[in-house]
Amino acid sequence: MERRRSLPDVLAGVIFVLIGGAFVVGALGYELGTPLRMGPGAFPLLVGVAVATLGLAIVVKGLIAGEVISFGPIPWRAVGLIVLAVLFFGATVRGLGFVPTSAVTALLATLASTRVRLLMAVAVAAGLTVAGTLIFVVGLQLRVPLWGPWLGF
Repeated sequence: MERRRSLPDVLAGVIFVLIGGAFVVGALGYELGTPLRMGPGAFPLLVGVAVATLGLAIVVKGLIAGEVISFGPIPWRAVGLIVLAVLFFGATVRGLGFVPTSAVTALLATLASTRVRLLMAVAVAAGLTVAGTLIFVVGLQLRVPLWGPWLGF
């Protein structure tokens, strides 16, 4: 019987181990406390250990019982538009304000799908903008202007 190795599982497991390790290292800079009176570093330490352990299990699974999976072509349009949307939001939310930045970000993210037409993308972006404004600015009182100084409001 031939054993197959799954490179995606091994790589994903290594990423989890690295992230978990970073949490553990970061948590060691805080007081851990005792089991009955945990300090601020206890929870990140436990989360880091759990994530690293799961990552190690994924690596072992990928090395021992991996599956060969055909991913197909990479959707570069979707990858590019999603990355662009996130970068756009981070770069312009203070200057343009929450409403226009959310609208453009949602529009870019919606257009990442090849199945969505422009009219549907605009409708989804409008709905997400209204929902995001109600949730984050009104409900959670996020301190970000609705309309930014770049627009003259």
